[in-house]
Amino acid sequence: MQESARKIAQTSNECKLQINEEEYVESFKPELMDVVNAWCRGAKFSQICRMTDVFEGSLIRAFRRLEELLRQMCQAAKAIGNVDLENKFADGIVKIKRDIIFAASLYLKLLLRSVAAVRNSAELQTLGVADGETRKMNMCQAINDALRLTLTSDDTAVVFGEDVAFGGVFRCSVGLADEFGGERVFNTPLTEQGIAGFGIGMAAMGHTSIAEIQFADYIFPAFDQLANEAAKFRYRSGNEFNAGGLTVRTPSAAVGHGGHYHSQSPEAFFAHVPGLKVVVPRSAVQAKGLLMSAIRDPNPTIVFEPKILYRSAVEQVPVDDYMLPLSQAEILKPGADVTVVGYGSQIYALENAIQMIERDMPGVSCELIDLRTIMPYDAETVAQSVNKTGRMVIAHEAPRIQGFAAELAAEIQERCFLRLESPIERVCGLSLPHPLVFERFYMPCAVRVYEAIKRSLNY
Repeated sequence: MQESARKIAQTSNECKLQINEEEYVESFKPELMDVVNAWCRGAKFSQICRMTDVFEGSLIRAFRRLEELLRQMCQAAKAIGNVDLENKFADGIVKIKRDIIFAASLYLKLLLRSVAAVRNSAELQTLGVADGETRKMNMCQAINDALRLTLTSDDTAVVFGEDVAFGGVFRCSVGLADEFGGERVFNTPLTEQGIAGFGIGMAAMGHTSIAEIQFADYIFPAFDQLANEAAKFRYRSGNEFNAGGLTVRTPSAAVGHGGHYHSQSPEAFFAHVPGLKVVVPRSAVQAKGLLMSAIRDPNPTIVFEPKILYRSAVEQVPVDDYMLPLSQAEILKPGADVTVVGYGSQIYALENAIQMIERDMPGVSCELIDLRTIMPYDAETVAQSVNKTGRMVIAHEAPRIQGFAAELAAEIQERCFLRLESPIERVCGLSLPHPLVFERFYMPCAVRVYEAIKRSLNY
């Protein structure tokens, strides 16, 4: 196979076609040839995903990868004079172009990438910021903007954590120390328990206390302070004291190369603690609005920020001050046949799975819900959806055993038992330490979600 590829590449180069011989031979692997042949035979995209690692990344990038490969094949077939093969590959290119447009049209609805999308957002219209000025921001910049607005409008606000003064390891607080001074934006020692305890004390004394734990994987030394002090302070003092002014920000979830100490999703630990609120945003617009609400909410709140989205989730973000409601889920896509629920970066895997299932099963429509807040979560919105569809699939990156999906599944089973048409499906990370080189097997990717939706529909 590879020797044939080398001959095709050599012939193509003789015809002055721009093909790097070594790269071409390397990409001309049997499994990729199988992919191309299957595509040209009209195979469903979900079948192709199971044949190779082509589902890595977004659906659109996967389509474009196949398109590029087919173009190389088409050029090579033309160079050796095989008209039938050339036409076959050309037909495949036409199909892929169509599918790129289809996938992009759906993908762009989820992120507010244009000013028009912001103008048309019903939620932002309700908040009165849809018609105002917007600025292109990634999630990191949107968080920085929320912190800047808070420090500007609230003289009691302070921002602190490891390396926060110079901008933080992810640069979410860059420039704030220079603008507001070292007394309001400052570094702390490397002690998560100390950061949380200091934040509780500041909040108890009336400050708006915004702490950063550099990675969610290292939040566990602070668990006692957060679960036994911050969450219970108001209750045990009979509302004489409280730590409601405390907000803890922390980067969480997988990033592709973090291994077991920089990839964890520990939100379920904190969702088990009465007195805390837990928030997980999916995009730049969401991150700013939810963080503003978390900071101003009269309860201690932890915001888990999916770090893989810091620079990949880019939107037109309103520059005005706005607050998105906590404990209110958002229906991102209405549907009639199955309810698909998630939060944070997992929303994009769910989106890709829905695109595939609706292509492969014409007539099926999936309802996509972003919980946004998982403590206390919006069970009512999910229950109304499941009562309509009769089916539910929930996914998150955290391990399956005792994960948040188990809580939601139990709650919905109690509320919707007589309306369920199939068992509730959970698609989660594996119940083992987050692996490094085997991360792709651990992650609840679009294909695993696709299979779960299919099982639910075919039950």
